Amino acid sequence: MSSKTAIFGVFFTAFAAASVAFANYAAAQTTPQPIPIPTQTSQPQGAVIQMLYVKEDREKELPLSLLDQPNPDDGIAGAKLGIADDNTTGRFLNQTFKLDVIEGSDIDDLIKQATDKVAAGNAFIVADMGPDSLLKFADGMKGKPAQIFNVGNPDDRLREEDCRANVLHTAPTRTMLADALVQYLVWKRWPNMLMVIGPSANDQLLADAYRRSAKKFGAKIVEERKFNVDTGNRRADGGFEQIQQQISQFMQGAKDHDVVLVVDEDQVFGDYFPYRTWVPRPIVGSAGLVPGSWHPALEQWGATQFQNRFKRLTGRIMRPLDYDAWIATRVVGEAASRTRSTDFKTLKDFIHSPKFDVAAFKGVAVSFRGWNGQLREPLLVSTQKIFVSVSPQPGFLHQFSLLDTLGIDKPETKCKAYTQ
Repeated sequence: MSSKTAIFGVFFTAFAAASVAFANYAAAQTTPQPIPIPTQTSQPQGAVIQMLYVKEDREKELPLSLLDQPNPDDGIAGAKLGIADDNTTGRFLNQTFKLDVIEGSDIDDLIKQATDKVAAGNAFIVADMGPDSLLKFADGMKGKPAQIFNVGNPDDRLREEDCRANVLHTAPTRTMLADALVQYLVWKRWPNMLMVIGPSANDQLLADAYRRSAKKFGAKIVEERKFNVDTGNRRADGGFEQIQQQISQFMQGAKDHDVVLVVDEDQVFGDYFPYRTWVPRPIVGSAGLVPGSWHPALEQWGATQFQNRFKRLTGRIMRPLDYDAWIATRVVGEAASRTRSTDFKTLKDFIHSPKFDVAAFKGVAVSFRGWNGQLREPLLVSTQKIFVSVSPQPGFLHQFSLLDTLGIDKPETKCKAYTQ
């Protein structure tokens, strides 16, 4: 055998071996490989942070549109997504997050069940309940190692004269929502509002918030009209004809205005107003252009993948209550990852500190106000189907945080439970 032949044979053998090795490597990349599952003894058991969702069943008027029927897991679904997100980060820190849910209409029974859960280690409570029930619940938890997050109620008094030191609020207040909308109207130079107010107690509180916002930002409520709601015929045959005539007649003779501000917190009549007014004007407030903490069509700031994850988990779109509950659970997860602790006092103190903030798919990090426990956050101004703008609006300034142009600022607060 010649030397050239020998060299070629060695080269061919090496090339063949390399080809086989490459083929095996390629197959390994395209063929699913079994993932080794560690046994219980292969790594230490991580610390568990247990959270609790407490939902008070409340009687509510059915929403006007069949598209707005409440889901049985409203809020709870958002909390579950937050727990899943917490565990995504927590697994790298050997932290596990879990969620328990209790529901009922008897607040005393909910307090009893929650007390047992807190004794078992459920230190962080997401509370979805009416204002008086929340106050009673917070007082029932006083002195216990429990931090409550209010996700279900916008009452300003819960953050002001009736504030509690063991309650933080991820639900925006009525004053925040009103400020967000009025800022946009002033920025658009549509400052003159005709306000139509519903008959419920919540409508009166929301109307007060809009009066305050108008004065605060230089807008003007040119006229107020009370709307008496008759829901008896709203879905009956021919009901739309009565409404079409009723709204048009109701709006006759109004003072000149830029927009119609509809105040209908319970959503029992507001959606009647678009396209039925006497003169053509935009509808804002509780219908038409609406302020809120979240919108299911938001795509900016990474919100698309966030919305998609929620839809994969629940099979439906995310609503503001879901978002507010998600934020509450993410607050705890963020505190745990940054402090690398699961100790209740450590987490609670960090969440209340000026150093704490958390990403919220809104372009800026959000945090809690030290004077009343309210989450400071951007608020969205949207139509039914699309996101229109985000407040604070350009040109509205604040000496410390632009987010504090929405809602009750520190010099105005009546809360005595917080000291910052």
